[in-house]
Amino acid sequence: MQWGKLLRALTVDDSVLSEQFVLTPEREDEQSSGNQESGNQSSRPRRGKSGGGRQSDGSSQGGQQSDGTGDARSANDDASASVAAGGQERQSAVQRGAGRLRVYAVLARYGEHYSKKADRSEQRSTESGPDVNIVHGQHWVTPPNFAEWRARAAMRSTGGGAAREVPRYVQRDLRANRQTLARIFHLPTNQDLVLRPFQAGGQRSVAALAAFIDGLADKTIINNGILQPLMLLSSLHPGTSERQLTEWVKDALLPGNQVSECATWEEVVDNILAGSTVVFLEGVPVALSVETKGWEHRQVSAATTESVVRGPHDAFTESFRANTGLVRSRLRSEKLVTEIIQVGDLATTDVAIMYITNIANPALIREMKRRIRLISVDYVPDSGLLEQFIEDDPIGVIPKLLSTERPDRVAYALSEGQVAVFVGHSPFVLLAPTVVWSLLHTSEDAYLRWPFGTFIRTIRLLSLFVALLLPALYIAVTNYHPEMIPTDLMLAVASSRERVPFPVVVEVLIMEFSIELIREAGIRIPTVIGPTIGIVGALILGQAAVAAGIISPLLIIVVAVTALGSFTLPNYNLSFSVRVLRFLFITVAAVLGFYGIVLGLMVLLMHIATLRSFGVPVLAPLAPRRKSSPDVLWRGRVYEMEEMPLPYWPLRRKRQNTVTRSWSPIASALRDSGERGRAVRQSAGENGGKNRP
Repeated sequence: MQWGKLLRALTVDDSVLSEQFVLTPEREDEQSSGNQESGNQSSRPRRGKSGGGRQSDGSSQGGQQSDGTGDARSANDDASASVAAGGQERQSAVQRGAGRLRVYAVLARYGEHYSKKADRSEQRSTESGPDVNIVHGQHWVTPPNFAEWRARAAMRSTGGGAAREVPRYVQRDLRANRQTLARIFHLPTNQDLVLRPFQAGGQRSVAALAAFIDGLADKTIINNGILQPLMLLSSLHPGTSERQLTEWVKDALLPGNQVSECATWEEVVDNILAGSTVVFLEGVPVALSVETKGWEHRQVSAATTESVVRGPHDAFTESFRANTGLVRSRLRSEKLVTEIIQVGDLATTDVAIMYITNIANPALIREMKRRIRLISVDYVPDSGLLEQFIEDDPIGVIPKLLSTERPDRVAYALSEGQVAVFVGHSPFVLLAPTVVWSLLHTSEDAYLRWPFGTFIRTIRLLSLFVALLLPALYIAVTNYHPEMIPTDLMLAVASSRERVPFPVVVEVLIMEFSIELIREAGIRIPTVIGPTIGIVGALILGQAAVAAGIISPLLIIVVAVTALGSFTLPNYNLSFSVRVLRFLFITVAAVLGFYGIVLGLMVLLMHIATLRSFGVPVLAPLAPRRKSSPDVLWRGRVYEMEEMPLPYWPLRRKRQNTVTRSWSPIASALRDSGERGRAVRQSAGENGGKNRP
């Protein structure tokens, strides 16, 4: 395997990064520079080669002539790397006249022609500069740039040439606009688009056309808010200019809450696909977009994957604006900002970045927007796919982003300096940066008193080790270290395995595989009988396996406790990581016993220590050690958590006053004693100064 391909496989965005994005400084002495240093780092993108893919030699060095002796494999590699480059890099490379595709005679199938005349080859080489003509024997081929390639692909897909091209701007002729709509949306084959022609303006009427997608727009709003005002409640005055007509219809006749002008066909198509209704008027070179979104979606319901006993029970739904509204209804601040970016080449998906301006680090916000904008993909349907595109290390076993369906948790994370990412109609929101300890937290921990919250977190931490190591410890003790357990227990284990024909490792693997089958079956089958199948299947299989002498009874207990421990983990992605790592520890325990388990833990800890989530070490603030809020492993007292979480590197360090319970007698006594102590020290200092010689 080539070294370059190995580096490409291990990096974030299919390109070799010389330096990763760093938000949290590595050393303690770097904290003094603080946010100023973070801003400087963000203003200079810390990457070796601009994202999206590996650039060709021509784009980085202004072009390098091909000698015609390279093989076709290297040419295809360069071509595929150029095609994978991001949209911004493509455009800049085309403008610089560099980054040409290095392909040989195979490009003849795209419409290129051959010629045996050497003078024509030399003439083209001198006119277009180096790295334009690629000589293959006595034939020459001019590799097309990305714009030409895309235009040719569009012509082949539509089956036409200039007659099929779509104009850039909206035309004055209503018939031409209707033909353009039919060409873009493939009418009459495509029957989702509705074109409603009508006459607007009463007696001196003007021909008009309303276009919307059936199923995305609310027809009641269209009838009452667009057609009725324009057809029945309006009248035109003689001599009305096109600009006056546009302003009059926009300001006086359309009662929609959002009305905007669309001058280009790109804006028209985006608004129609978003559920709006676009109105065209005869003789007017712009279209009016009226917000009429009204598709069906699930109503706000209780959380399914993060259910709590005490706390809010609502969860995100498949409605983009309903999700952002659930967060804003809780976090009522004018400093809460929502930026929307569209991702996708085939079908665009709205991606919202939400943060608080005076708390979130500007470097973190810029890095988040940079990674999202550099995504070049046809379609992003869910936040799970976007998470894989923007996470730091795609090979790491620990989640680098936290996905949640609870609006209260997102609101609290925003107040601590994190950034939330909403993806289209996904009911899960991503939070970044993320540390490992937050994957073990739930929103209910903050709603309980600190002793109970600490107790629950301790149970979760123990369940993490049980789900990860208990089967491996059972194998190690049984095969390699029976002297470490009491004699009676050792005899009980030996007697329970007397009739079992398989080794311990095979036993454990059979039971673990059975548990995974039951778990997956309980998820995939209908919800009415899913829990029943899971419970009955586990009982029947376990009892039958013990009765047949295939599995020992003690192993049934071990596997059941392990499954309960994995169910205790609150994060779904973390539970998947633990399930995969469990099989790895079973393997090393079967080979090396306790030594293999310890060695595996060392490797796992070293791997986790090297992971980052948007420039933040995932083990922070414990590794590297930083002074931060006590809400890390255990729940701290809420009135003692004055500082913000330092790993997120927020702009503000304080979240509350030092004394928040000022009404308490203890707080009053401490405050009075502190004032008396300061007075005594001041008086002692003054007296000492007077007594000095």
